[in-house]
Amino acid sequence: MNKQTVIIALGGNALLRRGEPLEAGVQRHNVQIAVESICKVAQHYKVVLVHGNGPQVGLLALQGLEYKPVAPYPLDVLGSETQGMIGYMLMQEFKNQMPDVHTTCMLTQMLVDPNDPAFLNPSKPIGPIYNQDQARELAEKYHWTIKPDGKHFRRVVPSPKPVGIIEDQAITTLLNSGHLVICAGGGGIPVKYENGKLTGVEAVIDKDMSAALLAKQLHADALLILTDTDAVYLNWGQSTQHALRTTNPGELSQHQFDEGSMGPKIQASCEFLQQGGNIVGIGALEDGLRILQGQAGTLITQA
Repeated sequence: MNKQTVIIALGGNALLRRGEPLEAGVQRHNVQIAVESICKVAQHYKVVLVHGNGPQVGLLALQGLEYKPVAPYPLDVLGSETQGMIGYMLMQEFKNQMPDVHTTCMLTQMLVDPNDPAFLNPSKPIGPIYNQDQARELAEKYHWTIKPDGKHFRRVVPSPKPVGIIEDQAITTLLNSGHLVICAGGGGIPVKYENGKLTGVEAVIDKDMSAALLAKQLHADALLILTDTDAVYLNWGQSTQHALRTTNPGELSQHQFDEGSMGPKIQASCEFLQQGGNIVGIGALEDGLRILQGQAGTLITQA
């Protein structure tokens, strides 16, 4: 029997959680937890894995700022570096846990519109969290845009909507050949066409929006968004907050979600369902298969 296809969007904040030190050992530990969860899903589905890179790309940008003799590398180049770094850790752990399964990681370029209004309103959090005084000092020093992230603050950068996947045919070929495919890491390397040639763009694409686009192109059956919260919550951060266990796009449209965190996940989920997808699951890293089975997290269906 042919397995259905699920696109898994794995949050960068799930691999380096808010408040944790941005260290390789911490990330490897969280990668191990993620892969354990995804391996359970892979027993029942064909899997394409998209991961975020917010903390990681922000860390690389900070490191680049400290070496003064060299101009800081642009975000598209740093995004490609995170694809290699995170992809390496994931591939190695998949090989350790599922040695008989072919796992392939692809550098993936994602086409964006250079006139996207997102360039005028940075919203994608990257790097570590700061308190208000730290955030103000860094914003003045580096001319960053800073926005709240829960009770803390983070640097934010433009996050244009992905409109095309440059390597989509290669991804399809690998999936049809039985590979577990890791691709579009960090939402994909943002690129545009300029005078007929591809060139990088200073931005970080939201990985959930890229996962939804990929799910559409691959005609996937399900989209699974694994993050550092265990469900979709209404009134998040307030005394009245409560989790949604089952919902639909109509109900979700009646509520406002934070543009830097849950908002893009909800938007991506609704777009996937409107384009013919069956179900979307959102929840914690450890609960992957249980979310798809309706036993944990939030399950979103068409009605």
